[in-house]
Order: sequence, then C-alpha cells, then structure tokens
Amino acid sequence: MATYTVRPPATGPFIGLDLGGTKIAAALVGPDGSVLARRSLATPASEGAEAVLDALRDAARAVGRGATAIGVAAAGVVDPRSGTVTSATRSIRGWAGTALGSGLADRTGLPVACDNDVRAAAGPELASIDGGRASLLFAAVGTGVGGALACDGRMLHGAAGIAGHLGHLPSPEAAGLECTCGGVGHLEAVASGPGITALYERLSGQAVDRLQTVAERAASGDGGAMRAIITGARAMGRALGGLANTLGPDRVVVGGGVPGIGPLYQDALADSFARELMPPLRGLRPVAPLHGADAAVLGAAALITTVPLHGPGALL
Repeated sequence: MATYTVRPPATGPFIGLDLGGTKIAAALVGPDGSVLARRSLATPASEGAEAVLDALRDAARAVGRGATAIGVAAAGVVDPRSGTVTSATRSIRGWAGTALGSGLADRTGLPVACDNDVRAAAGPELASIDGGRASLLFAAVGTGVGGALACDGRMLHGAAGIAGHLGHLPSPEAAGLECTCGGVGHLEAVASGPGITALYERLSGQAVDRLQTVAERAASGDGGAMRAIITGARAMGRALGGLANTLGPDRVVVGGGVPGIGPLYQDALADSFARELMPPLRGLRPVAPLHGADAAVLGAAALITTVPLHGPGALL
C-alpha cells in the first residue's frame, strides 16, 4: 500500500475534522481562519475503521460546501507523511493500520492532510509564539494523555509519527498499572481522567462514574479523592518538568478536560513541574491553551499547508 502527495491548494476554504473516540467535530474554515460552519457527529468507534472513515466523509460533507481540501486531526499515532494510523489504543476498534489520508480522499474526492489530534491542536499554539524559531511542549490531559513537541519552530513527528505521545512515559506513580496501549506503568494509567478515577476507587473502595464526581468529593474534603487528584497531577507535572529540561521550551501548554477540575489539580501539577526544572528554566510555568474549543479543528485545517496532502486513488 502506498500514497502520494499533491500540491496544497492556493486558497480555502478548508475543512477541519477533529476525530475522537466519542465524537467528530467538523468545521469549514475560511482563508482568514474564521469558522464558517460547524457540525458534530458521533464516532462509530465500535464499528471499525471503515465505518469511521465513512463518518468522517459525512462530517466533511455536512460543512464542506466549496472546500478545496480536508485536514484531519485524529486519535492514535498518525504518520502524516504516509497518511497512516501506525498505532492506536482500543478506543476505536481496528484503527491501527488505517490508511486515513488516502481512505478519506477516496471517499470525498478532495486532497487530505492528517496528523495526530494533539499535534494538530498544538500547531496554532506554536504559530502564536513570536520569533519563528520557538520550542513548545504541549500536553492534553483527558480520557488519555497526549502531547506534542516542537523544537526551533518545527513540529516533531518522529519515526512512524510517534513523537509527543507523553502518556506512555514510564511513571513511578503508575507502577504495575496496565495502560490502554497494552504496556504497564505508563503515565496515562495514573494521570488521565480514568486513571485518577480508578485510583480513587482503589483508595476508597467505592465505585464512581466519572472524574467530576471525584473532584466534587475532593472539594467536600474527601481525603481519598484529594489524594487521587494530587497524585495524578504530580505525576503529570513531574513528567512535564523532566521533558522541559530535555527540550528547553519557550512555552509549556497543558489543556484537555482534566485541568478543568480546578485549582487542586492545577496547583499540584504546577508545583511538581517547578520542582523538576533546571536553573535556566525556573521562571517557566504551564499555561492554558490559547485557542479553546476550536483548537483542534483550526489546527486540522492548518495541516493542509504544513504536512503532505494525500490524493484520491492513492492506494496502489
């Protein structure tokens, strides 16, 4: 199986698609970066890759009148050069190995650019830093733990597109815990929303339905809930601090749903992060993303001009 690339279209509008395990967000993005239309569809995650590609096509059609190309920010490890999902967790059945770029191009007749969802969301964040040669450490903490790394103005993709997958760093706090990737002892198993929730259940012996319940109990003084949140936050902060010493970023961004649970999490992460920093970085602090809920679809649309485009008929 092979793909080829085509020249980027000179003008928009472009379609940006953000594919997650539960929903697909679609937007038609104008040449000036404004969102002209929006639509959200459920992801048929349990129905397999072909059904997901069909749903992406439907989402593109729902917003795409006059569009000249499609950018996709997708869950999983995505190699933008080959347009392939090289690895994935169990959140979308059979997603690993999917020819995302050419598969969607064949369905829509439009050229397609694709990348990992967090790396796509980090693109506008990198572009917003003055100087043109900035370095960025970007983390998204939610159902999983994703990330992106940029060095000297260039987003890093790495072999098979795996650069930036922060959730699969070894973490002492996650010792013995199974990760969604099949490994053991990875950061995601203790620092993600489900990881913090599961830790609370182990500490308290009580089943809870979601992270927000843990946060509410912590706010009421539940010691186990507070400990679970602080443990997950400290694990995340420690990992980011070590990565900051390695990369030397101008900005560290932490987004996703988990930081939104409140100051208990945010303060523990920031304190743990700061304790790891080498002297030249001691003024660095994590900040929230600049672009809010539109970051992923805007980043997806921006991929059209920054990574290879895959055209229809590319399966050889």
